[in-house]
Amino acid sequence: MPQSYSNILQMIGHTPLVAVTRLDTGPCRLFLKLENQNPGGSIKDRVGLYLIEAAEREGRLPPGGTLIEATAGNTGLGLALVAAQKGYRLLLVIPDKMSQEKIFHLKAMGAEVVLTRSDVSKGHPEYYRDVAERLARETPNCFFVDQFANPANPRAHEETTAPEIWEQTGHELDAVVCGVGTGGTLTGISRYFARVAPQVEVVLADPAGSVLAEYAKTGKMPQDHGSWLVEGIGGDYVPPVADFAHVRSAYTIPDAESFKTCRELLAKEGILAGTSTGTLLAAALRYCREQKEPKRVVTLVCDSGNKYLSKVYNDYWMLDQGFLERERFGDLRDLIARRHRERAAVTVDASEPVMAAYRRMKLYDVSQVPVMRNGRIVGIVDEEDILLEVFANPRHFSEPVTAAMESHLVTVPADASLQQLMEIFNRGMVAIVMHDGEFQGLVTRIDLLNWLRRRT
Repeated sequence: MPQSYSNILQMIGHTPLVAVTRLDTGPCRLFLKLENQNPGGSIKDRVGLYLIEAAEREGRLPPGGTLIEATAGNTGLGLALVAAQKGYRLLLVIPDKMSQEKIFHLKAMGAEVVLTRSDVSKGHPEYYRDVAERLARETPNCFFVDQFANPANPRAHEETTAPEIWEQTGHELDAVVCGVGTGGTLTGISRYFARVAPQVEVVLADPAGSVLAEYAKTGKMPQDHGSWLVEGIGGDYVPPVADFAHVRSAYTIPDAESFKTCRELLAKEGILAGTSTGTLLAAALRYCREQKEPKRVVTLVCDSGNKYLSKVYNDYWMLDQGFLERERFGDLRDLIARRHRERAAVTVDASEPVMAAYRRMKLYDVSQVPVMRNGRIVGIVDEEDILLEVFANPRHFSEPVTAAMESHLVTVPADASLQQLMEIFNRGMVAIVMHDGEFQGLVTRIDLLNWLRRRT
């Protein structure tokens, strides 16, 4: 490797391969190709570079032109990295389930983002790929990237990712586990090994709810599909660029298993990975544990977990989705997202200033904060209370929070009914839950909604 690079694009590819040592891999040796080490943080840096440079070579992308693409994963970030370096405008259409970290990252690199619905399928006017195609027709001097049908997509992996894996394993490899978003990774890797080392088994990892694992196994398209929270892989139809001809086995992985595997990978191997990696790794571990003879297996760390800190690595989001288990009481305490006894409740001490309560609301994205004195709740302060206190005189941010708080508390016992909870909400208040004289935490409208959704 050179001692220095002349630009960031030269750093794409040549990512390291690391052995898994602290997870149960059965009789097999499992290796991870760390695509999160690309400069943009994902395997899609390779694709972004290949797609744009292929368009340049073919004369389809004029200097200073506009790139338009639909992306549910990291291709947008790869395109943004390359477009920024090469001076192109980039317009991305994104389904609304994408993490906020990715959207912030895209906008920081200069990409223009159009959000659309993630709960609709191809053919619906708000389906993200259809929206991108429509914008491409309406925008002059533009190039529709079309990663789902562009042959440069799989070529990126056939010419770079797969040869790197083959060399890094010393030509001793039995299986590669891939996912499918566009199908570029699977297609490129499988075509390379079909030509160079046909004994290498290609294994598909697919989120539960996607139709692709069933299609890979049977060659038939299921009539129905579900939904999934893992980003960037899975699909409700077979992308034109996807070639399943060389797939020998496929695993369907539920979201809960994917997210749990992500967190286990970080805790045990020290690798901060994204949610699609959880799906791939869970499938690879299943494959490895099923083997009777030792095999050498490779899967991919598709992107960095930095883009998912507000989701898979956020205990409260995981609890809201029902992916983490905790002590259950069979009463209103089960609805509390941040339990005081677990030191999770966001509180402010009565001796602190109004500013402390305001900053805590901003930091933890909450609208109300209990005021505590000697371990007991003595009041509650919300956004309206603070606004009324400081509006006429902003210097009151320095006043004690007790000057702004509501000290007349309406509490509810932990064994109260949901109807009692609704009566509190109808009065425009949050529920202060008590048990045996001790403050347990707050229940808000969104807490009740999350609890009801988990029961459906």
